[in-house]
Amino acid sequence: MVSLSVNVYRGKLVESKHQVISLVKNTNGKILLTTHNENELVYPRSSIKIFQALPFINSNAHIKYKLNEKNIAIACSSHKGEIQHLNVLNKWVNKINIHVKELKCGIHNPIDLPSSNNLLLSGKTPTQLHNNCAGKHLAMISGCLAYNIKYKNYIDFYHPYQKLIRQTLEIFMESKIQKNCIGIDGCSVPQYAFKIKHLCNSMINLIIEKNNNNEYSKSINTILSSINKFPELIGGHDSFDSEVIKITKGRIFCKGGAEGVLLFADFTKKVGGVMKILDGNDRARPAITMRIFSQLNLLSGKEKKLLKHWAIEQIYNHNKKNVGQIKAILD
Repeated sequence: MVSLSVNVYRGKLVESKHQVISLVKNTNGKILLTTHNENELVYPRSSIKIFQALPFINSNAHIKYKLNEKNIAIACSSHKGEIQHLNVLNKWVNKINIHVKELKCGIHNPIDLPSSNNLLLSGKTPTQLHNNCAGKHLAMISGCLAYNIKYKNYIDFYHPYQKLIRQTLEIFMESKIQKNCIGIDGCSVPQYAFKIKHLCNSMINLIIEKNNNNEYSKSINTILSSINKFPELIGGHDSFDSEVIKITKGRIFCKGGAEGVLLFADFTKKVGGVMKILDGNDRARPAITMRIFSQLNLLSGKEKKLLKHWAIEQIYNHNKKNVGQIKAILD
């Protein structure tokens, strides 16, 4: 068993501390790292978007509507509202001939601050496409259209499309969704809590199914190939998960979720895992992920060098003075 935490330093003193729970295994079932919280329930939030996108690909909507790899990648995204994201999303809306207001994800300003400022200065207001889950919602609507399912209430728990997503999640998690583990995500779709051990299973099964020959393997490879080709579409130009995928050339897939969750899979070393920042602070996520990657020797020397700014993040104040750092601790 290990103890994981992330310290936030101001000067030489620890100003804040974030506790972390985690489980990492290989495809043989061997536990490589654990905080012994296997039965802790966690809402994975956006970290499971790759699984939520599987019914979309299985529907062949991407073929029917001539959607490209950019569309597929952004279907799994928590995008930051950059121009590159909005360009893909706007074209997608036109391809399936729907109105932006039909997306039920809600509206918020672009997460990327320069993009948000530019939108404000342009005199325009954000739309549903600026929501970081817009790609997921367009995938759901596209899947409904391809399956000839009415999509008016596509986010409802009992909608046929949400049932397809639940079936997919239960297969990869190797666990049935319990009634007391059902919630609503920030973008209004159903969200489900799973035990840490089941979230870890999902990454192990992602690795296994990628190399199988069944109904999921082809779809998984279609999605992963698209993400690997356009990693910045699942996050942004300075997103941790986008950079990991880009620098490892897709060998490592990882996806963060709100409240400090991250899932990852190393397809070469056949290692998968989950981590959760207990207080939900996302700032701790990159440092602890890099510490775990380092502990398990998942990164090459070159990859470590290119990602080192995430391993120990420097903190700057509004005058751009270095006032501290964020550093992970593994005991």
